[in-house]
Amino acid sequence: MKHLESIFRITWILLFALSSKHLSAANTDSITNSKDSVEVALLTCQPHEEIYSLYGHTALRFHDLRTGEDWAFNYGVFNFHAPFFTLRFVFGLTDYELGVLPTKIFKQEYRYYGSQVTEQVLNLTAQEKQAIWQALADNYREENRVYRYNYFYDNCTSRARDMVERVISGQLRYQPRPDYTPTYRQMVHDCTQNHPWATWGNDVLLGIKADMKTDLRQQEFLPNNLMYDFARAQIIRQDGSQVPLVKETRTLVPSGVQVVSQGFPLTPTECAIILLIVSLLVFALEWKKKQTFKWWDILLMTMQGVMGIVLFAMIFSQHPTVSINLQILLFNPLPFLYIYKVYKGRKTHYWNLLLYMTVLFLLGGIFQHYAEGMMIVALCLLIRYWSNIRNAKK
Repeated sequence: MKHLESIFRITWILLFALSSKHLSAANTDSITNSKDSVEVALLTCQPHEEIYSLYGHTALRFHDLRTGEDWAFNYGVFNFHAPFFTLRFVFGLTDYELGVLPTKIFKQEYRYYGSQVTEQVLNLTAQEKQAIWQALADNYREENRVYRYNYFYDNCTSRARDMVERVISGQLRYQPRPDYTPTYRQMVHDCTQNHPWATWGNDVLLGIKADMKTDLRQQEFLPNNLMYDFARAQIIRQDGSQVPLVKETRTLVPSGVQVVSQGFPLTPTECAIILLIVSLLVFALEWKKKQTFKWWDILLMTMQGVMGIVLFAMIFSQHPTVSINLQILLFNPLPFLYIYKVYKGRKTHYWNLLLYMTVLFLLGGIFQHYAEGMMIVALCLLIRYWSNIRNAKK
């Protein structure tokens, strides 16, 4: 995904391009009259270490070899500094837009990050090249360029795919992949495998729908999957002839050296184990002193409640894969209703309620993949149930 600030550096270039012949009918005539001089290509960019780039990126390239015009059309432009960007992204209310910049600058940015860019030149007719140019130019109009972004269903990769499919005269036939049916969660894990906390954050928010098997079209939200499918796709022309969608594949930017920043030194599992050790030490002290440490209960209840507010809010998100999340059985706002009674040491039904919720949470793990370390946290809460029930009976 491209950051909007990278586009600001070349605003003067775009203003010149959009106010001159570059997006005019004259260019359309050039496509029609010199078919072989124009190339339309799918650009697939490999990830780099920025968190927004872990899933790769896709763009469309329009290159006129005769005139030298060379543009990258990018549906992944966003403004990270827009008000409440993260909150809006979580709720599925983020607006992305189509950006246009010279391919030279597009290449420079990925060369700077050390990310490889692969170019697949598409096997389009002169009429199809003309159609995609006009469609992209129309899409770049101020009233058309902004769209409501959805990570799995409508993103920079699926938009590029849809644009290509729209202009093809005939049928685009993809090669089935019956042996490849990952879930959305598994595909996300593949992208974030070297970033455990990014994986953890995704798994906290993703619900049970993210654990369902996907088909070929659903898998194409990832740039590498679309590149793979394009390489094997065939165009069935109206006269019955078949031609490959991709006529040539090139390395536009070779992979380079990437600077890997050091993240948080502990993994989610290690943090959960530390929490478990502290819980056991607290329990041992309570057993020895024959009392309950309410401060520890309140700390854990607050942690539950805060995470619970986030998961409860996700019910109202426009992302379909987050609405049904079984982790809410354990992490929900209910502990906030009982904190005062626990603090005062009053009789409460909270501990029985905690037991029921934890059991349901553990059973839910059969159907949904939970975030790393969550089972250990559930064990910590069961220890609190046991400690409080034991002391209540005494």
